[in-house]
Amino acid sequence: MDLFEEIKKIIYIKDEKRINSLFDEYHPVDIALEASELEDDELKIFVHLINHENMASLLESSEEDFSAKIMAFFTDDELIDIFTHMETSIVADLLGVLSTVRRKKILSSIKSADKVTLKMILSFDEESAGGIMTTNFIALRENLTAVEAVKKIISISPKTEIIDKIFVTDNYHRLKGIVTMRDLLVSHSDTLLRDLLEEVDFYVYGTDDQEVAANLFSKYELDILPVVNSNMAILGVITSEDIIAIIDQEHNEDMLQMHGVNADEEYDSTLFESFKSRIPWLIVNLITAFLASSVVKGFESTISQVVVLSAAMPIVTGMGGNAGSQTLSIIITSLARGELSLKEDYKLIFKEIFLGLFEGAIIGILAAAVFVFWHHNIYLGFILFFAMILNMIIACSMGFLIPLILDKIKIDPAIASSIFLTTFTDTCGFFIFLGLATIFLPLLI
Repeated sequence: MDLFEEIKKIIYIKDEKRINSLFDEYHPVDIALEASELEDDELKIFVHLINHENMASLLESSEEDFSAKIMAFFTDDELIDIFTHMETSIVADLLGVLSTVRRKKILSSIKSADKVTLKMILSFDEESAGGIMTTNFIALRENLTAVEAVKKIISISPKTEIIDKIFVTDNYHRLKGIVTMRDLLVSHSDTLLRDLLEEVDFYVYGTDDQEVAANLFSKYELDILPVVNSNMAILGVITSEDIIAIIDQEHNEDMLQMHGVNADEEYDSTLFESFKSRIPWLIVNLITAFLASSVVKGFESTISQVVVLSAAMPIVTGMGGNAGSQTLSIIITSLARGELSLKEDYKLIFKEIFLGLFEGAIIGILAAAVFVFWHHNIYLGFILFFAMILNMIIACSMGFLIPLILDKIKIDPAIASSIFLTTFTDTCGFFIFLGLATIFLPLLI
């Protein structure tokens, strides 16, 4: 019997003991996936058979829409009890999907200590560093001794996620440094934390985009990153486990946006949602296609006299587009990691120019050789060769410059770069190739 069938059977007989034992046998993610296929009346019975501790695990492991659906089956008091089995940062995420009225009502009933933390997390955008941080860390004052610090850690650690690294603050809660448990345990008992701490090299502000944190983790191979406010008071921490999902999310968003698809679209989105997401970019692409088409129209007389040009044109523009896309993908990835800027790295354009020259020469020779073999016209080969070089230089240069310029003017390069690149490679490719063909038309007839 598979998991879904077993869940259906348990719902039918309302076996509370068996439903909770499933959490010992299966991961909550798997249970959530199967439960999401249940009918609403079945799901209502299912969630009320689960004890609150296991329900906390199920909610943590569910997609946002499914979590919202589950929470609708519980009263405010029941949800508050379920939340006691969760980290504060997870509770904040779940409260974020509730209606404003219900969120305020639940917050008013939560104990004051947790309420302050939850309101603080909820004040940040959900895709900011403050929105993804956890508040389950240990911060101790710098004037404590090692033995006092260890005693505090022992009393706090059962409710804390991170205990191997202890953050050290001054009397105003401002971050001063970090101490490892190893340093604490091997130091003299009367040594002050201020004498043991190491400076924190990297941190993010709560208002920083989550991508800033992801870049720091990737670049410096961090395992933990403190989140501070404008006064350097520590608000929370982001762990490497937290950031893995963020890096994957940012990568997926960039890949979708590069191809003109809304980052919110899923494979099972409704027909209308998919249509609404994709059609604007298709219209933009159509407009740019007309621009390239108008260039071709301007050379109608040349094409009508040498029909073979129509067969060569797509090769010039297609190869330019491919070369530009290679550069574009590398630059957008580097921008996402915070490794590039137009001001500091503009000189790298010369590398792309020479790369386009060498790539264009190789591809141009191969393409020209094929067309000379097919059509026995060496001049067509020379025109194709030089057009390929020029368009490849433009493609590689634009693949480098376009995302950097868009980033400079605060436009997401992942969304708009490919459209501008296609416009340049198609329009310039057609113009260069057909322009050269027009100049040397007597040699082609």
